[in-house]
Amino acid sequence: MEVKLNKATPEQLKTTPASMSGVVFGTQFSDHMFCMEWEDGKGWHNAEIKPYGPLLMEPSAMVLHYAQMAFEGLKVYRTDSGENVLFRPRENFKRMNRTAQRMCLPEIDVEEVLDALKQLLRLDSAWVPHESGTTLYIRPTIVATEEAIGLKVSSKYLFFIILSPVGPYYSQGFNPVKIMVSDKYVRAVPGGVGYAKTGGNYAASILAEKEAKELGYTQVLWLDAVERRYIEEVGAMNIFFVIDDEIVTPQLTGSILPGITRMSVLELGKHWGLNVSARRISIDEVLTGLKEGSVTEVFGAGTAAVISPVGVLSYKEEEYQVGNGETGPIANRFFEQLTGIQYGKEEDPFDWVESF
Repeated sequence: MEVKLNKATPEQLKTTPASMSGVVFGTQFSDHMFCMEWEDGKGWHNAEIKPYGPLLMEPSAMVLHYAQMAFEGLKVYRTDSGENVLFRPRENFKRMNRTAQRMCLPEIDVEEVLDALKQLLRLDSAWVPHESGTTLYIRPTIVATEEAIGLKVSSKYLFFIILSPVGPYYSQGFNPVKIMVSDKYVRAVPGGVGYAKTGGNYAASILAEKEAKELGYTQVLWLDAVERRYIEEVGAMNIFFVIDDEIVTPQLTGSILPGITRMSVLELGKHWGLNVSARRISIDEVLTGLKEGSVTEVFGAGTAAVISPVGVLSYKEEEYQVGNGETGPIANRFFEQLTGIQYGKEEDPFDWVESF
């Protein structure tokens, strides 16, 4: 794919943050973006790297009315040697194509889009922050742009990638968070779009998260929508439990996002010879385990936070402390190893990282 390059003028260039301290996650953006268009009969075309700026879209663009879209999230890490690397980027674009299939969007060529992303990253490499624990967040997105008010598959689409320098996702950093289990709302059902990374899934979770934060909790843990008994995922990450000698995460049922970090934790745990599994796990099993001491750790896994230990679970207005309320050894081991691979501090036996 030939990518046209339209560099920002000196007047358009921004000042990169001197420090990521105090910068709210996802609120600053680099100088350039990648865009390409799709249309019936033409396929993907007009691939261009250009200055970051507003999108030209009609008020009748179908994404604004019917939410036909997909997005992804991945990161650039600066290693100790000063090299910039990506972590398993093909898995993100493969997942974007699975979302595209569910949302009737045109699929992308993984290698061509990855090459275009690398061109963009080389141009805006100065935006990769240098401080410990910081990254450059990447947001690829596909939206339906046909000018029509009428529910159908769009005939036109826009794909774009924007970049944002970020610090830790949670203000408390790698410290235990408080999670509220939702027994009032549900997020997704089997047969729906819960496994797809599409905007409506996240819009549906906002009210529950708003109410949870008003009560002092960081995130919401969702239960299945049918029985409201089985654990699914947290709003911004998948969830893991350490139960005796088992490290378990809810199995993928079509209503849970198949996270890249989730997959990496499972693969890494098997590589270490640990007892890791994906199965149905009920809230009753977890709460009983917390009371009796068989559940010793709970932690989230996702691109934004990597590994996020959970110190407190709240269910039906009752709080349950996880272990001693501090980060457990299993969560810490996964965090140290995954971030070590990402930042070049640890050996990468899986070839998960690649430079550009």
